[in-house]
Amino acid sequence: MTDTITISVDAMGGDHAPRAVIHGADLALRERKNTRFIFHGREEQIAPLLEEFPRLKAASTVRHCEAVIAMDEKPSQALRKGKGVSSMWMAIQAVKDGEADVAISGGNTGALMAMATFCLRPMEGISRPGIAAIWPTLRSDIIVLDMGATIGADARQLVDYAILGSALARSLFDSESPTVGLLNVGTEEVKGLDYIKEAGKILQQASGSGFTYHGFVEGDDIGKGTVDVVVTEGFVGNIALKTAEGTARQVASYLRSALKANWMSKIGALFASSALNALKRKMDPRTVNGGVFMGLNGIVIKSHGGTDEIGYKSALGLAYEMARSRLIDKIGDTMQRFPVNTEAPTLPSDSEAKSA
Repeated sequence: MTDTITISVDAMGGDHAPRAVIHGADLALRERKNTRFIFHGREEQIAPLLEEFPRLKAASTVRHCEAVIAMDEKPSQALRKGKGVSSMWMAIQAVKDGEADVAISGGNTGALMAMATFCLRPMEGISRPGIAAIWPTLRSDIIVLDMGATIGADARQLVDYAILGSALARSLFDSESPTVGLLNVGTEEVKGLDYIKEAGKILQQASGSGFTYHGFVEGDDIGKGTVDVVVTEGFVGNIALKTAEGTARQVASYLRSALKANWMSKIGALFASSALNALKRKMDPRTVNGGVFMGLNGIVIKSHGGTDEIGYKSALGLAYEMARSRLIDKIGDTMQRFPVNTEAPTLPSDSEAKSA
């Protein structure tokens, strides 16, 4: 019998919370019946929604929290206001206390990162946590990090991200030695900023310690799926993510317009409806929703705040898989293979913790 996975949920986080959160959890439970949920938030809003989903209600516990973190609050304000009392903090606290295997929130990214960092603390040997995203490509899904947890990086932090990303790839893709590439302005060794070249030298020497270092990769290599893990700093990573999302919407809009241009294109669309529906599903960002906070003593998943129940279902599925595959253990194993500096980590400032 498969062990039960308990997911701690900030039910109030996101633009369409708590309904989209609760509905998404019900959809997730249908596919993974050995899941239990702890919902944190305003009970008077959550309880009536659970009445609509009896199966979910039977697998859930509600813990009342009156305080809710606003989407536009600064991380420092969120910590002062919500530490120990907000739905976001208490969702994370349940992981720290061992009551849940993983926490998830669709709330304010900067606040979530700040709370997760102060509550769970960075793992020994990791200088700063990062956000990893699952990225669909022409080959298969890959990992890209950092997606905006911190702005700027040095060589050591890029190496940390390579360790974290390769551990995540081992969890998701069942690969013993995933390939890792550093995002750069060219693939030649002489190109790029000094800290990227320095990180490349370190990773080249450590190749084989839980990952295989590919070398530098360029922006178009992300979509090609050239490597299993693409490593970059948060400013560039967040821009790359938002650019890809915008491009996907642009292409989808162009395609819809072309298919409605005249009666012949409409007839062609009718005959190609099966293929077009498959393309629509492939390009739907809701199906790959969820960023993994990496480098902490516990697993935290960030859902897109504006998503619907389909997106929350995807993020909850990711949370389940991260807990089931024992991500934290695999990070520890990778770090043992590749010893790193274990100086005390530097916690992010407010400006660094903000999400773009």
